[in-house]
Amino acid sequence: MFFKSKKPEPIKQESATSKDLAIITQMNQEFATSLDLNETLQTALEAIIKRINAQAANIFLIEEKKQVFQCIASKHQAYLDEYEIPLTQGVMGKAVLQKKCIRVGDVRKDVREIAEFYFDLDNKTNFTTYSVLCAPLIAANECIGVIHCLNKKTIDKLFQEEDRKLLETLSAPAALAIRNARMAKELIDKNRMQKEIEIVGEIQKTLLSQNKKEPFPISGINIPAKIVSGDFYNFSELGDGKYGFGVADVSGKGIKSSLLMSKASSLYRCLSKTMFSAADLLDLLNKEICETAARGMFVTMLIGIYDSNKKELLLSNAGHEPPLIYTKDGKFSNYTEAGPPLGIMPKIKYKETTLSFSESSMYIFTDGITEIKDPNGEMLGAEGFQNYIKKYQSTPTNERLKIIIEDIVKSGKIQKDDLTIVVIDSK
Repeated sequence: MFFKSKKPEPIKQESATSKDLAIITQMNQEFATSLDLNETLQTALEAIIKRINAQAANIFLIEEKKQVFQCIASKHQAYLDEYEIPLTQGVMGKAVLQKKCIRVGDVRKDVREIAEFYFDLDNKTNFTTYSVLCAPLIAANECIGVIHCLNKKTIDKLFQEEDRKLLETLSAPAALAIRNARMAKELIDKNRMQKEIEIVGEIQKTLLSQNKKEPFPISGINIPAKIVSGDFYNFSELGDGKYGFGVADVSGKGIKSSLLMSKASSLYRCLSKTMFSAADLLDLLNKEICETAARGMFVTMLIGIYDSNKKELLLSNAGHEPPLIYTKDGKFSNYTEAGPPLGIMPKIKYKETTLSFSESSMYIFTDGITEIKDPNGEMLGAEGFQNYIKKYQSTPTNERLKIIIEDIVKSGKIQKDDLTIVVIDSK
């Protein structure tokens, strides 16, 4: 008997479509495990360059403010991170404009695309480009950048139409992964910055003097509108019945203002221990702040010394709100003499004044108190603040200001600025 030999079964070739589905699935799985932007970019390039069989590949993201492409990941083409490419230039600009993958079959012969190729990039990176694929990275209908593939690893080094379609397919999951990684990075950066701001706020609190129980004659309070404050106050016992104090308000809001506040506060704390002339102290503070303050920033400040034996106040004012003096007979008066704020003009000589101060209270405050508004937009004003002073004047010094602020806020007033008050009592 003769037996027919069995024909060998043909080896099943994995279709290109199956390969592409497999690599897209793999990319999605790898992207899902990483929200690190650099790791995501490198993973995307490795997967794409392997599947496309390209000599080099890059990812350029769009920098919106400058309107340029910036290379943030590259494989086998050096120095790209040193250059910024205008959004209107080259194949990348065309891919973003048309929102489709562009192929330049041969950069030296393809007359349809020759004007689009950015030859200057080859000159700068010492690289020779023969063929280009460029796919826009589109996520949530927003183009965030491009994937740029150069030179197929074949004898002629030229990409074909199927390569263009493949890169177009692979760019979608890459775009989504890059967008998610960028959002994660922005969230991490935002949280880190928020934490740093909170630390700055905590450091600022340590620069403020701590209230003491009676008979200590000075007390203060500061309620920041945000985490950090542009206000500060400080007071200390100087000996022989004398007490130094200072209250300041830095122009503007935010970190820059809080940093200037920290500098002014530290300078005052240091200098006030050895300088007992309010005017001379302001002169020196002004000189220091003029040297380093950013343009347009300044500090209003009132400083003084209370002599409890002589019942006198020595005051000097650099553009700060006039303090209110409340006497035992229920009347208010202001100390209105003031020079310009610190940080505006370097060569200023401030004046100081000595006032009699017996059985009275002086309230030094920032404009956050008088300008606080009710829901109808009505400001509290100086007169409104005076009503709260009268209401709680009999409360002990170290408790009075806290109760005043609490009552103001409970009445429906809306805080928009830092609230700071310092009170000096003369029994």
